[in-house]
Amino acid sequence: MLTITRKLEFDAGHRIPDHKSQCRNLHGHRYTLEITLTGAVIEVEGNSDNGMIMDFSDIKALAKEHLVDVWDHAFIVYEKDDKVREFLASLPGHKTVVIDRIPTVENLAQVAFAILKAAYKDRYGTGLHLHKLVLHETPNCWAEITDA
Repeated sequence: MLTITRKLEFDAGHRIPDHKSQCRNLHGHRYTLEITLTGAVIEVEGNSDNGMIMDFSDIKALAKEHLVDVWDHAFIVYEKDDKVREFLASLPGHKTVVIDRIPTVENLAQVAFAILKAAYKDRYGTGLHLHKLVLHETPNCWAEITDA
């Protein structure tokens, strides 16, 4: 199987409401996102993408549109974390992303995978699809999700 991978970074805040460590406090991370795609190599003479699964700049543009620009410099909050949601809502113009689960790196990877899977799905009729997503919360800690 031939794959290609594009890496992007973004900053976001979160908290793990019931965690036993300091992670229950409001804090942020410099996240690194690795997007791995697979599909047939485009073989169309004269086409800008000839010889590619997908142009790396197109991978970046779609990731930014659907995920990175949405999450970058936002506070990602669990929908049931009422106190923090109320606080964030009191800040005029604050960038808040509400998700349906606690924003652990594992859950964020699952949410990101679902969003990007739809964005890349068979874009060119070549079977293009999101094969794997890696989300680094720190340089030493990350979650990986692979298309089954």
